[in-house]
Amino acid sequence: MVSAYVLIQTDVGRASGVAEQLAGLPGVAIAAPVAGPYDVIAKIEADTVDMLGKLVVSQIQGVEGITRTLTCPIVVL
Repeated sequence: MVSAYVLIQTDVGRASGVAEQLAGLPGVAIAAPVAGPYDVIAKIEADTVDMLGKLVVSQIQGVEGITRTLTCPIVVL
């Protein structure tokens, strides 16, 4: 299992709605609106790095209101 945090910028006023939509997607462990340079942070999980990338590109980036994402893979030492 691989995991990542996805830092998400949204259109103004859309953070809560985007977080709710993301929370319902398979592979999204948690999604929450936050304050600061990003509007939502999501923790995602998949079986492989390829599947993780596909989740971001085909599912997360397709959510209405998202303007930019930054994916930060979690490194397990």
